[in-house]
Amino acid sequence: MSKEEDNKAVVVRWFTEFWGKDVKLAVVDELAAPDMLLRYSLHEPRSGHDDIKAFMTDFRAAFPDLNFWGTADLIAEGDYVVGQWEGGGTHTGPAFNDFLIGGLPAATGRKMHFTGTTVLRLIDGRIVEEIGLDDGVTALTQLGLMKAA
Repeated sequence: MSKEEDNKAVVVRWFTEFWGKDVKLAVVDELAAPDMLLRYSLHEPRSGHDDIKAFMTDFRAAFPDLNFWGTADLIAEGDYVVGQWEGGGTHTGPAFNDFLIGGLPAATGRKMHFTGTTVLRLIDGRIVEEIGLDDGVTALTQLGLMKAA
């Protein structure tokens, strides 16, 4: 397989095991570089295995049904893989204060469903950077953290 196909295989596994319906935090140690950067517009940037695992643990506790899935074929060129996705979840867990714009008290019952595009950079088969552009306005409006226009 080509480098691009190898990188796409890593990203498919990452999307399925980290962002998919049933998280497997061990995938962070397996596929992410030790100093991996994870950055999305809704949250503070996260870096390194422990920080990224803590982020997902808290996110999944607050949104137990959290799930994201791909909506188009992955595109790969050199060290980069690009994917389109959609997903969301229902806030039925503890308070969640990780959104840049504010937090949610425990168990609001509010649902979010939104889309985005993510660019991942891989070096030697390990993810070193995941930068996502998501429809945060939609998610924050659905969660009641922003008012609709």
